[in-house]
Amino acid sequence: MVFTDKTEKGFETLIVNWLVDQDGYQQGTNEDYNKEYAIDETRLFRFLNDTQPKEMAKLGVNQSDQKKRQFLNRLSGEITRRGIIDVLRNGIKAYPADLILFYFTPTENNEQAKRLFDKNIFSVTRQLRYAIDASKLALDLCLFINGLPVITIELKNHFTGQTTADAVEQYKKDRNPRELLFSFKRCIVHFAVDDQTIQFCTKLCGKASWFLPFNKGYRDGAGNPPNPEGIMTDYLWKDILTKTKLSRIIENYVQVVVEENPETRKKSVKQIWPRYHQLDCVEKLLADVRQYGVGKRYLIQHSAGSGKSNSIAWLAHQLIGLERDGRPMIDSVIVVTDRRILDKQIRDTIKQFMQVKNTVVWAQHSGDLKKAIQDGKRIIVTTVEKFPYISQEIGQEHINHTFAIIIDEAIRDRAGGMQPI
Repeated sequence: MVFTDKTEKGFETLIVNWLVDQDGYQQGTNEDYNKEYAIDETRLFRFLNDTQPKEMAKLGVNQSDQKKRQFLNRLSGEITRRGIIDVLRNGIKAYPADLILFYFTPTENNEQAKRLFDKNIFSVTRQLRYAIDASKLALDLCLFINGLPVITIELKNHFTGQTTADAVEQYKKDRNPRELLFSFKRCIVHFAVDDQTIQFCTKLCGKASWFLPFNKGYRDGAGNPPNPEGIMTDYLWKDILTKTKLSRIIENYVQVVVEENPETRKKSVKQIWPRYHQLDCVEKLLADVRQYGVGKRYLIQHSAGSGKSNSIAWLAHQLIGLERDGRPMIDSVIVVTDRRILDKQIRDTIKQFMQVKNTVVWAQHSGDLKKAIQDGKRIIVTTVEKFPYISQEIGQEHINHTFAIIIDEAIRDRAGGMQPI
């Protein structure tokens, strides 16, 4: 698709047309949008009535405006309290009904799960008038899943003399976080996009909003490589925002985490969206294991501040979920660190990213590994000092098990050189 209309409206049209024509998104309108609850009400009830008619009948929302309002109040309250990520993953209880709000991507050969996944409604609304007052403030693009907003996008392009930096300023100055749509955890991520670069933010807070790059990188530096087939940033809508990829990101990557300052003990809540290099790295590793099976070695180069702990957590979490012919490809993942501070940091990170509790354990002593495996622990974290004992035990007693070993730092020998693993 050629970018012939160089205006911002033309850029918007290009993205919407691709999502609708190539990936099966529906196109929403402002008439579908309920400003009071920040939802696409049309598609929310279309999805629920189509997929869960018995539960909807229990609620009586289709027969009573009062019950509809009670339900929408309940839904809005749950999103405010738990966040959109948890609501999509786990649904809500609205007495006397239990409602699913998103069907996950299907596992191999699961036709029923595939049919349910295909019932999800992905939609995009352009120039969304979100303000509850009479102002004509409008957001360039908003993406919804089953009527629930998940992503906002502000677009700029160099042909009109504006860039991603202008989109970032627009979010900081014009998108009030007190507006329901822009409140924390109501959406998963906010993208500032032009034809060359992308930035994102997961918590809008005026001038203090913190945006990070979401670029591929070019020649070992920032930015994006030239794209002979079109716009440099088209990977956003042609890959990241596709139904399948976005669903996998929601299921496996995004998360609300609690972080504690070790000095002040002050806790802060953060919403995590992966940076491009993190997502690209983990997805490539998983794809290679799916295609070629276990037994290969991989070396990942990273820099300080690249979010290594999160990348390790995402990889470990998804490695234990890989299946072939209905059986797990990997019995346990062992994460090896060479610093005690990082050991605790990675343990805490992995635990917060795990959706199934009691799957992570710390193997402080060599005997802990055997117990962890016997107890069905899928992810084991240990330090390099303990690893030789653990590796011996793996070889001797668990020859029939398959392990993935993630080593968190290059291990140095006594002379200070790099020691291959």
